[in-house]
Amino acid sequence: MAGFRALAREVRNPRRHITARRTSLRKCLERFAPYGHRATWHHLCTRTGILPEDREPEPLRLITALEELEEARTLWLAYEADFAARRREEKLIGIRQPSAVDDWHLHTWGGCDIMPCESPSTHPEGPLPDVLRRLISAMESGPGSACPVCGQERLAWREDLDRYPSAGPVCGDCGIVVPVPLLTTEALSAARRARCDSRRYATV
Repeated sequence: MAGFRALAREVRNPRRHITARRTSLRKCLERFAPYGHRATWHHLCTRTGILPEDREPEPLRLITALEELEEARTLWLAYEADFAARRREEKLIGIRQPSAVDDWHLHTWGGCDIMPCESPSTHPEGPLPDVLRRLISAMESGPGSACPVCGQERLAWREDLDRYPSAGPVCGDCGIVVPVPLLTTEALSAARRARCDSRRYATV
């Protein structure tokens, strides 16, 4: 199975048919897709002006989408390398149990579903690298009261998510499933209350 870099070379190869190059870009998302496969694809298409179902997009738009994905992946892999180095040092001094943030991070290793989106068509605005930088900053700062990506506090707990995690707080603005360790106890309680309120109003 081809890796991300090999697939990226295929996307850039002008001798390949544009449909095959598009397919290679989609396969890149099987290796790195911060919002999940479908939401990351929708994001890249929105950012570059590609119609999601267009089988023969303009080559320049395809390359632009790849470059944004590559930059985000490079940033995330650097963070993961730092994470691995820190965990090795912690184990050497007897800290065997990872923190809550570290435990969550292990489930996202490699860069898929880092910030899964509840809806494929609702995702954060702005370049992927910028969004990942905000997430990493939040991971290093400790729990907060708002979405670490867009800063909004409109969070609602969902129990019916179709990927890992199967339940969690969803941002009502940018659409990501916010990692639980990045929210304070108060923010999580408010998100659960918002879920209960929405259910109550739905039955009225």
